[in-house]
Amino acid sequence: MTELTQRISKAGVLAGTLLAFALFAGCSGQDAAQRAQQAAQQAASSAQSAEAAANSAQQSAAAAQAAATRTEQAAADAKAAADRAEAIASKTEATPHRRHRR
Repeated sequence: MTELTQRISKAGVLAGTLLAFALFAGCSGQDAAQRAQQAAQQAASSAQSAEAAANSAQQSAAAAQAAATRTEQAAADAKAAADRAEAIASKTEATPHRRHRR
């Protein structure tokens, strides 16, 4: 997340620099300043979108990790149940069948 924050900061600095350059250069005066301001707003909007996407990806990764943990636990539970069933089956097979006489 720190890298994303740094990139967002750099984008803001770049947009501000473009705005300042347009204002000081006085190329087309008002027109250049408006374009620079629009570019700065677009950069800020893109940075916000990128941050939202990063947050969403982080939440998705956390959900996937939780699902993987639940799946691993279910597999362990299933193995334990299979082991118990096998133990019961082996005891049943080992017990001789007695016939009761009448």
